[in-house]
Amino acid sequence: MLDRYAIKMIRWPLTVISALPVKVGITANQVTVSGFVLGLFALPSLAMQEYQWALAFILLNRVFDGLDGAVARRQGISDCGGFLDITLDFLFYSMVPFGFVLANPEANAVAGAFLIFSFIGTGSSFLSFAIMAGKRNIESPVYKQKSLYYIGGLTEGTETIACFVLCCLLPQHFATIAWIFGCLCWVTTGTRIWAGYQTLKAD
Repeated sequence: MLDRYAIKMIRWPLTVISALPVKVGITANQVTVSGFVLGLFALPSLAMQEYQWALAFILLNRVFDGLDGAVARRQGISDCGGFLDITLDFLFYSMVPFGFVLANPEANAVAGAFLIFSFIGTGSSFLSFAIMAGKRNIESPVYKQKSLYYIGGLTEGTETIACFVLCCLLPQHFATIAWIFGCLCWVTTGTRIWAGYQTLKAD
């Protein structure tokens, strides 16, 4: 829901910063993989209940995720880059709640499992529609520079990161936050299924 506004806010600084990796010969895919590797450090940090470190690695991952797109726009957007980016994004999104489960299984296991289950709903509806939209050459009216169709919803990337930040700041309330955000994810899944079906049926 907020991605279209967040993208407008961060596009200019990321575009400026992206000039440096392009100048030294760093590719967008290298930025993607580097960001994912940095994000992986959030898992042991969460498991050891080092929530400030976890938050730092989560934010670094997101900065790199935005930067790879800015670099790609300079070097040329590719299908392989889009595939790599979205795959590692979804792995990262599922890894974070798993880290909270490892930190406190007794308090967080069921809520964390529900949140990951909810991410399956948002992720599968997102990717399934993108595949069908690509086959029919349906272009997104909002995210024209993306390598695949981005179907919107109540919980997008911006809301997901806000959820992770809140969990790191209030780890004792992870279960409550996960239950609430997971329910919102199912609202997103339901609206995406309905909107996607109607769009493809009409097209």
